[in-house]
Amino acid sequence: MIFFRTAFLLAWLVLAAPLLQAANVKLGIDVLEERQFAELKGKRVGLITNATGIDSHGTSTVDVLLRAPGVQLVALFGPEHGVYGADWAGQYVASSTDAHTGLPVYSLYGPTRKPTPEMLKGIDVLVYDIQDIGCRSYTFISTMGLAMEAAGEAGIKFYVLDRPNPLNGNRVEGMMLDPKFRSFTSEWNIPYVYGLTPGELAYMIRDTPGWINKAQPFSKEKGSPVSIVPMEGWYRSMTWEETGLMWVPTSPHIPTAETALNYVATGFLGEAGGVNHGIGYTLPFAVFGHPSFDSFALADQFNQMRLPGVYFQPVTFKPFYGVFKDQLINGAQIYYTDRNKVNLCNLAVRVLYRTYHSPETKMFRPSANGDSGPDAFDHIAGGDSLRIALQTGRTPEEIITSWQPGLAAFRKARLPYLLYGERPKSETGN
Repeated sequence: MIFFRTAFLLAWLVLAAPLLQAANVKLGIDVLEERQFAELKGKRVGLITNATGIDSHGTSTVDVLLRAPGVQLVALFGPEHGVYGADWAGQYVASSTDAHTGLPVYSLYGPTRKPTPEMLKGIDVLVYDIQDIGCRSYTFISTMGLAMEAAGEAGIKFYVLDRPNPLNGNRVEGMMLDPKFRSFTSEWNIPYVYGLTPGELAYMIRDTPGWINKAQPFSKEKGSPVSIVPMEGWYRSMTWEETGLMWVPTSPHIPTAETALNYVATGFLGEAGGVNHGIGYTLPFAVFGHPSFDSFALADQFNQMRLPGVYFQPVTFKPFYGVFKDQLINGAQIYYTDRNKVNLCNLAVRVLYRTYHSPETKMFRPSANGDSGPDAFDHIAGGDSLRIALQTGRTPEEIITSWQPGLAAFRKARLPYLLYGERPKSETGN
């Protein structure tokens, strides 16, 4: 029996070796642990997290803080999709008691999206540790900023345990927010793809006038209560694969790191309506199509554009749920030949333009449940100018050109908040 147990263990270690190898990047939670949790010792801690909150070895941040000497973890806070990431997009999440730890779980995607004074009662420090995907409409960054505001109003410290941007730290693309359309899916005046880590963005949110309410604890005289525990070994041009880190689905329809790229490229189609973009099938956001499309003609049309870094393959698929459930859909699947060359938001405009001007599709029509249509699209896009441009016949080139002044201004505005640089030449082989 001992022999078989030993043989099983050795076999498991061989199979699990890729997971047990040291990651190339130390996450904020790893750095905090190396510091022996100095920032949190003697404190009652509230943790904003979900299933993505793990260290570089795969251990949950919840468990890391539970066993941290001198640290008292007293409450969990869950964003959209819940603490375990199991709830669907847009689905209200109820507060509860965590079965794993017995701790109270306060939902920040239910009746309230900002921690209330009652939720923060008895808490000395709020800690944020969630993997994001680097896209403005993904609501985790809205939760982060509103929680920062609540911490400032309550006079408690706020820490961000930093994590990589899976789209990389150089990608700045798309439309800036129109302030008239500020909402939980477009909370900050940043481009659709903003090229910052959660920690870098937290500093920008903290310091930009009008973004959050700066209560007395935010004054320069008393010092800011917002601090970042930075990563080590992360560079702005890194792909997720280069980090050596495990990917935990950030939500039910983002199963892989590459899906984050696809979310930018086709995600708008969900609110525009009229086509399926892989939701309900095994390739969320990686495919798009319609029952009446010619998949070969569609793929050929996009490939003839010779868009940098991307290739389109004809595909036929049948969704298990969602738009055109149980119907055969003809479309195209997106493949990335060079992620550094593809501009995801420019690609998104071309996909929107092609599908909107297809006689088979009927886009921007309000749905019965309100999850698609003009209003839903405008709030995800951060304004109505993109929709209006499509409806009035503006070309993709004209739309993309209109974004450039805003992008140039943002690239300059974000410079003071960049915590990480480029990979040293000695590591690139140049």
